Amino acid sequence: MTHPISLDHMLAAWNEPDPTEVRSHLEQALAPDVDFIDPSIVTHGIDEFEANVHAVQASIPGAVYARTSAVDSHHGLYRYTWQISRAGETVMTGFDVTEVDNNGKVTRVLGFFGPLPDDPRD
Repeated sequence: MTHPISLDHMLAAWNEPDPTEVRSHLEQALAPDVDFIDPSIVTHGIDEFEANVHAVQASIPGAVYARTSAVDSHHGLYRYTWQISRAGETVMTGFDVTEVDNNGKVTRVLGFFGPLPDDPRD
């Protein structure tokens, strides 16, 4: 199944080593009023999203951000797992549910850290 190119640009922003180029990727990926929500932060708009990218890059220098699954979708929603690694070691894993508009631009990212917990009933 294919996914919007905006998801690739969003990932490229996290991996962009040149801070001045991050914004270019984000403008190709994101709707102006994008929301980004994960356990550590809530941002609104491209400026706040970009500031978060720079902050995370600074806190984990040399990290590589990658999707680790195929992209599943329905009704403009896309889900996939991801990993942050550095020097070949996994720093963090998680998954995102991303929503796009009719133009294929990302309007919302809901991020979760780590794997799903086990069902306590098992």
